[in-house]
Amino acid sequence: MRERKNIGEKTDLDLEREELSREESGQEEPGIKEKKSKTKTVTAGMLKVKIYPDAALKEPSADVEEFDENLAKFIDKMYETMSAHDGIGLAAPQVGVLKKIAMVEFEEVFYLLINPRLISQEGMQDGDEGCLSFPGIYAPVKRPLRVTVAACDATGAEVVYNVEGLLARAFLHEMDHLEGKLFIEHLSSLKRGMIRKKMYKRSTGSGY
Repeated sequence: MRERKNIGEKTDLDLEREELSREESGQEEPGIKEKKSKTKTVTAGMLKVKIYPDAALKEPSADVEEFDENLAKFIDKMYETMSAHDGIGLAAPQVGVLKKIAMVEFEEVFYLLINPRLISQEGMQDGDEGCLSFPGIYAPVKRPLRVTVAACDATGAEVVYNVEGLLARAFLHEMDHLEGKLFIEHLSSLKRGMIRKKMYKRSTGSGY
């Protein structure tokens, strides 16, 4: 995820007309950036990241109830997977585990969010978001500027985070995953449809 300033807004009709023109010329959609994903080195500890339209990404997760060695091992594997994919955040549903476990690493600080709860939010920010489950896709999303989040650590102890800016954006993005909500659901119906169309094409092998 990264910040981007929005320069003007176009209507959905404008975008629809431009999309038809771009499909003929092979150009990208406005407000939606696409980059080729880097090839990752797979290691024994890595988990497989679910790619949209995998149905698991739309399922809500259950609370973690056992804070044991198995949980600790899973957290280690999640972290290795996130790091290998150059992500700043990852949620358990993205690797096929429907438990409320998410993590964020920002400016070399690691944040573990188990059974997270949004306590408060303030302000608003605009910025581009990407997602490991939508490789190479970025789109502008509105999020609260500052949030307070309560969560458990790996031992089950409660921690409270007061974060803002990109870190708040990352927290909320990963917490959405735990409810089966994807970042494209924050977009207009037209932009959401554009991304879905692109991802379905990839999944069927009819285009990158």
